[in-house]
Amino acid sequence: MNLAKRSLFILLALVCSLAISDIQAQHNHDHDHAGHDHSHHDHTGHDHSGHDHASHEGHSSPCDTDAHHDHEYDPTGTAIHHISDGNVFTILDAFHIPLPCILKHNTEGWSIFSSAKFGAGHHGDGHYSYNKYVLHHGNIHRIVEADFPTGKVEVGAFGHATKIVDGKKKDVINMCYNGKVYTAEPRSTLDAGLLGGGMTSFMDFSITKHVASMILVCLLLFFIFRAVAKAYQKREGMAPTGLQSLMETLVVYIRDEVAIPFIGEHKYEKFLPFLLSIFFFILALNLWGQVPFLGSVNVTGTISVTMVLAIIVALVVNFNGNAHYWSHIFWMPGVPVFLKPVLALVEIMGLVIKPLTLMLRLAGNITAGHIAILSFIGLIFIFGESGKFVAGGVIGAVLSTLLTLFMMAIEIVVAFIQAYVFTLLTASYLGVATEEHHH
Repeated sequence: MNLAKRSLFILLALVCSLAISDIQAQHNHDHDHAGHDHSHHDHTGHDHSGHDHASHEGHSSPCDTDAHHDHEYDPTGTAIHHISDGNVFTILDAFHIPLPCILKHNTEGWSIFSSAKFGAGHHGDGHYSYNKYVLHHGNIHRIVEADFPTGKVEVGAFGHATKIVDGKKKDVINMCYNGKVYTAEPRSTLDAGLLGGGMTSFMDFSITKHVASMILVCLLLFFIFRAVAKAYQKREGMAPTGLQSLMETLVVYIRDEVAIPFIGEHKYEKFLPFLLSIFFFILALNLWGQVPFLGSVNVTGTISVTMVLAIIVALVVNFNGNAHYWSHIFWMPGVPVFLKPVLALVEIMGLVIKPLTLMLRLAGNITAGHIAILSFIGLIFIFGESGKFVAGGVIGAVLSTLLTLFMMAIEIVVAFIQAYVFTLLTASYLGVATEEHHH
């Protein structure tokens, strides 16, 4: 067994073992609670006076026995939940593959453990907390209150409320434990509050499902290109067949229709590996996100991923820019002197706008497709009134199936188009940056 086959076998064995361990953990949880009836638990002896509910508005407590029942179906929230990143990898919304959790608290330091400790259930809500960390909708949060116990403890339902923070309304996540409501804060984000995030008490460096997807896709691409390279060695001088033929078609197309026209015949070879890497990386992730049972992985629809890709493109373009390129940015020739500072400002803004448009175009198009598909699936629950109207559910199922199949066919085309457009624009930026001055 050669190295490639052995590595693939080890990878598959690791994934299967993680899945089995999570299934076993879930089975043990269900077994432990199969005989418990929580409807008759008496919470009259609990002291709720220590918790301040004055700042919460318009939401029932998660400790209420009926607080988490009879909710109306929320298509927007469901779609966002399925395309968002998470600390568990969900397959068919039933199997939860645990992922490594790497967390750093401001005062308590590092915590490294498996997300299997949360006992993820429906919609990624954990049945347990671990060292004050909880899992809600597949994402890790941390309990704010100091009196919450450490270690692994069973927790109750989650809820949402509106809290007044610094004179502003802010949505917070609540959780019930022993009849008392606790507040759970999300991980820190570096958006300075512009996207609703900000700095909290902990940072999350975990391998999330999007990171795991990128690792798996990179390994898959490695094995594909290695197999193609071996095929060229064995079939030297012969016509390509099978996978070799498909990959050669794509590579030749990017070379002849993208690299050479925009960069030039004498300079394209330097940048062709970079263009091919971008194209196949984005294309593979786009197609990976189209697999239905993998939980609607939305890697290229995540701003942080497309931002990194755009920054890499900007660095490669600007570091390879020649004197002619930079002279057009800071002191454009052939225009009156009084216009040169104005045009320089415009060109400098273009250095930021170009990667920004790359980032937003890719993320927006891929995310829109996923949301559209999930919204069509939501027609089943909307027409059926969440199971109350069976005939409506059947009508919704028929409509959603036809619309979803149509959208999935379009999304496959979009997967290729967006990878092609991103690569095309990158090549055009490189061509402008490396273009020689012509009299």
